[in-house]
Amino acid sequence: MDYRILGPLEVVDSDRRPLPLGGPKQRALLALLLLHANEVVSADTLIDRLWGGGPPATAAKVLQVQVWRLRKALGTEALATRAPGYVLGVGADELDLARFERLLAEARGAEPATAAAKLRDALSLWRGTPLADLAYEQFASTEVARLEELRLVALEERIEADLAIGRHSELVPELEALVAEHPLREQIRGQLMVALYRSGRQADALQSYRRARELLLEELGLDPSPPLQELERAILSHDPSLVAPAAQGERLAQRQGAILVAPNGRPPDALLTLAAPLAAEPGRELIVARIVPGDERELLAQATAELRAHREELRSRGVTARIASFTSADRAADLVRLAFDHDVDLLLVAAELELLRGEVPTGELGALLAAAPCDAAVVTGTADARRAGPVLVPFGAAYHDWAALEVGAWLARAHDAPLQLLGSVTGEARDASRLLADASLVVQRTTGVAAEPLLTEAGASGVLAAAENARLLVIGFSERWQREGVGKARMRIAEECPVPLVLVRRGLRPGGLAPQESRTRFTWSLTSVAAR
Repeated sequence: MDYRILGPLEVVDSDRRPLPLGGPKQRALLALLLLHANEVVSADTLIDRLWGGGPPATAAKVLQVQVWRLRKALGTEALATRAPGYVLGVGADELDLARFERLLAEARGAEPATAAAKLRDALSLWRGTPLADLAYEQFASTEVARLEELRLVALEERIEADLAIGRHSELVPELEALVAEHPLREQIRGQLMVALYRSGRQADALQSYRRARELLLEELGLDPSPPLQELERAILSHDPSLVAPAAQGERLAQRQGAILVAPNGRPPDALLTLAAPLAAEPGRELIVARIVPGDERELLAQATAELRAHREELRSRGVTARIASFTSADRAADLVRLAFDHDVDLLLVAAELELLRGEVPTGELGALLAAAPCDAAVVTGTADARRAGPVLVPFGAAYHDWAALEVGAWLARAHDAPLQLLGSVTGEARDASRLLADASLVVQRTTGVAAEPLLTEAGASGVLAAAENARLLVIGFSERWQREGVGKARMRIAEECPVPLVLVRRGLRPGGLAPQESRTRFTWSLTSVAAR
């Protein structure tokens, strides 16, 4: 069987004949199972993704019917029932996305010429926009954005490999077209500058930089990133390092960013207390943005001055920061745009408790959580840099728990604090110790942070008791947050928590705990949203 999702959804049998896949809901179900191939996907998750926030009363029965029809099309052995849902078994070479990711992983460990060939093979698997025939499905837009981002990363790496083997002249037309399509993507802009310079076109390379700078200032109020500025200086000085091919896999824009928004004059100090240590390591970067409501333009000058003061204070602590301030009639949409354009991987949001009440977060916070491409973390309470104790992460291996574990591990390492994984005891013979041990091994392998398991009674009471001695509590969102909001248990924790609480919603881009073959750049973003 050959499953194809890097284009319109298609399944081809061993005789190269396409299989009939039924109606829209059946095709959408197959796409969801393929996106989580060989993983158990719960029935609740499938219902949530297939029907969004308003599933019909008969959703569970309809799902069972669609599973039955899919088994008839694919064969009874392909799709198995496994509590609490279903798993679609797919062979290593049966899914085009899996083949693409495998070739991408092999390229990252190969010499430039081999890497370029493997990446070309990987990119040839694409047949247009992924899941193009399911664009009307609610879940498709986020998945398509993730896959398109993955394709762009592979394309950038293929270009880097081609530059390393001297194909700069033939790359110029392709890079010029890519820059026109993605004018704010600094990685591609830098590659064009290098290709132009190595082709004997120094003036054109510098002109490309000036266009990038003008565009960034006009659109975002930002200067080019430090790596792009350094590249311009190297071109001006004819730096010898530009003549030799760059090391395979080296990136021009190795930054990790953070976006901060402080509406209505709220100070960003509380968020910076959490975020600054994350950006203090070499190669990391903080992006601090202040978006002023469109009807409060008189605050713009004040906001800009405050950001400059924060940037200087951050520099004194060894933290690289870029700042931006501008007015906007839709601040959430502008934050989402910044997160896309600047490869942000963590959007840190300060929110009042009132914004979390109700069935679904609404307003700016709801828009951010629904549309941000990266992990989004909502912070309640005020962080205190002097407070001792561990970073505490309740962990149950749910979808958003992995993102919470990642954020908690990086916060613990950045703040030089212990990391504790909290699990429940559900009876005399059952506890979460095995699950916590497995998660701890993953964390140690990927971050170097040793996570201590901690068992407590189930529910909000157990979490609150454990948090008494913590410095920070990090919890993943519920898988049903788009239908039920934060939920009663998490809301009680937020109201009674004795330490700052960070609620994490998993994003599209793989982060530090993702397998190496599916990982993209790991960057940080910081934002602050408060009630008007």
